Amino acid sequence: MIGGAAAQTAVKIGVLGDRSGAYSDISGEGSVVAARLALEDFKPADKGLKVELISADHQNKPDVGAALARQWFDRDGVDMITDVVTSSVALAVNQVAKEKNKVFVDTGAGTADLTGPQCTPNTIHWVYDTVALANGTGGAMVKRGGNTWYFITADYAFGQALQRDTTNVINKSGGKVIGAVKTPFPNSDFSSSLLQAQSSGAKVIGLANAGTDTINAVKQAGEFGITEGGQALAGLLIFVSDVHSLGTKVAQGLVLTEPFYWDLNDATRAFSDRFSKQMNGKKPTANHAGVYSAVLHYLKAVAEKKSATDGAAIVAQMKAMPTDDPLFGKGTVRIDGRKMHDMYLFEVKKPAESTGPWDLYKKLETIPANEVFRALNEGGCPLVKG
Repeated sequence: MIGGAAAQTAVKIGVLGDRSGAYSDISGEGSVVAARLALEDFKPADKGLKVELISADHQNKPDVGAALARQWFDRDGVDMITDVVTSSVALAVNQVAKEKNKVFVDTGAGTADLTGPQCTPNTIHWVYDTVALANGTGGAMVKRGGNTWYFITADYAFGQALQRDTTNVINKSGGKVIGAVKTPFPNSDFSSSLLQAQSSGAKVIGLANAGTDTINAVKQAGEFGITEGGQALAGLLIFVSDVHSLGTKVAQGLVLTEPFYWDLNDATRAFSDRFSKQMNGKKPTANHAGVYSAVLHYLKAVAEKKSATDGAAIVAQMKAMPTDDPLFGKGTVRIDGRKMHDMYLFEVKKPAESTGPWDLYKKLETIPANEVFRALNEGGCPLVKG
């Protein structure tokens, strides 16, 4: 028994998320539960691994996130960090992971710069990014006739990247952006921004924000009668927890892009049932599913290398192996760190179509990975040659 224990490879995973702020429903305790479920399914001890899980709240502050990452890597023996919802925090943690040669698998932040100019040999971007959201929701809205846009944008790295990448898609598709307003993050009062958007006459009002900001903006848009007046709302980053908070009466008809939905198939339903039992009936978001999927693939790579110490070597192994899990199916990790999988265009059901509080989406189409994510040679990642 002692000999067996000594032969085990020690691995420490840090779930760094928002446990108290605007993104706590997207991240928070659900991310920790998802990581635990991945450990349950992987059975590390059977593969010679001894895995420890810790978590912390970065409070959506880049300096707090970077300091926690540094402490975890330097003092606490953490080998891999995941979750890290909030793009500004993710960009800060990205640099610390590179400096310390550890692994960072981001599941929660949106900025496509993580696989563009800021890409490193130590980071993988797992669930979605601003380019995929722009290609999915932005492209779909223009195809449906929404060719003039006004943006309401959260004034930090994520919102700015989302507006930039969606603007590119709108322009390429023959549409036009006629205005934009930046809002503080987090924000509870969108009334003046919505009135500006309404008076612009744009066919589509693009919400380049997330979490409680999106919830507040959609609710207040309802109070101003914006959709009744003929303008469409495009929630450029919407999670199932947001739609659940809004309810189908308010959110019906919203078009959105996600790579995961709890009710997609038997495997997603089975995972979601296990998750719900530990989360007071809540269903997992795409970020929670991403934490589960990322932890599984990371542990496969560590088991293969029989070591967790060299972060860049582990990430190289993760890129060399195809990805395969019950929630995202089969995929790959590109040289720039972009995890490739299909995305789905969903529409929020009308109240009459919904059979329960979490029966929220109907699938409009499947968007293949190579159509929704940025082409490898377009991101400016230094790891991509030529």
